[in-house]
Amino acid sequence: MCESCFTRREFLKTLFIGGTAFGLGLMEGGIRVLRAEVINLKFSTWHPPAGREVQTVWIPMLEELKKRSKGEITYTMYAGGALGKGPEHFDIVANGLSDMGYFTATWTPGRFPLTDVLSMAAWIDGKDLAADIGNAVYERILKDEFKNVKVIELNGCIQSFIWTKKKPVTKLSDLQGLKLRTPGGFQTLYIKALGAEPVFMPLADVYMAIETGTVDGLVTCPPLIDGFKLFEVVKYCTVLTFGCVSEGVVMNLKTWEKLPEPYKKLVEEVCSNPFKTTGGLTRKVYKEELLPKIAKAGVQFVELPKGEAENWYKRFQDVTRKWVKDLEEKGLPARKAVAIMNEECEKRGVRVVACPPEFAKI
Repeated sequence: MCESCFTRREFLKTLFIGGTAFGLGLMEGGIRVLRAEVINLKFSTWHPPAGREVQTVWIPMLEELKKRSKGEITYTMYAGGALGKGPEHFDIVANGLSDMGYFTATWTPGRFPLTDVLSMAAWIDGKDLAADIGNAVYERILKDEFKNVKVIELNGCIQSFIWTKKKPVTKLSDLQGLKLRTPGGFQTLYIKALGAEPVFMPLADVYMAIETGTVDGLVTCPPLIDGFKLFEVVKYCTVLTFGCVSEGVVMNLKTWEKLPEPYKKLVEEVCSNPFKTTGGLTRKVYKEELLPKIAKAGVQFVELPKGEAENWYKRFQDVTRKWVKDLEEKGLPARKAVAIMNEECEKRGVRVVACPPEFAKI
């Protein structure tokens, strides 16, 4: 369990009365010093408090920081909507409401245009693998989009599938007229390219929307089907990769600059791939725990015939071509970003199905 989980109201109260309550409430660049030798980091995420991400990744990661620092780094967890809605989580960290946190770049369209490259359709079946790829792409081309925070790690998440309630999707014509919840970014463009209607809404609203028929299904990754218990309202999963959102762990810049050098090194060692550190949401968990759990709940997995899937991927490649053209016209090196993403994936045995052949290399 996390050592303390506060609501937004309780958090704001500590900001106001921190010095009185603790007697040593010295605020330094967002770090609350409880004693001369102890630093308390406020960690924020939009993931549900009881979800797999919080329980098997974020809390174990923070506990590992505490353990390796011999208790000199502690933490307070703010999960779910404790500090704000999902799209607000980058600013929650950047503005110092929390010291460190997980955000999703795709939920703020146009703000991190090149970083969308991490959400291209590719066969990535574990967050440990996704973080390795995302970190490598960040180092090569994405740094300019994150000058106001310290990036700890970036990832493109685990591949998304189509999840529906009333009928399985087995061919392109099945998608015509379907309303599918989209996370944004490339996934919205892919849904349109296949003839369905993308609908954006917060994940917390999707359960009721499917139950009432407001949407026919959604495009998302298996961890969020599990985390939001959507396996209770969807019955079918069409297996082909839509990629997924671009996201990661960032730290408030003032917090980072105030950290002693040994703590900086420790944070990077523990948190640059939190999935490897904790063993949460790895390829092993995905295959041996997550997918079997969803199937056991009654969701039927449907594989598209190879030829049908490849036809869909050709449409995804057309989406990439237009995305590159649009960003290049704005002066952004989008074609280079696609090539770098493809190269880093190929190094790790991952196929980027949305990469046009002519963009495969720099």
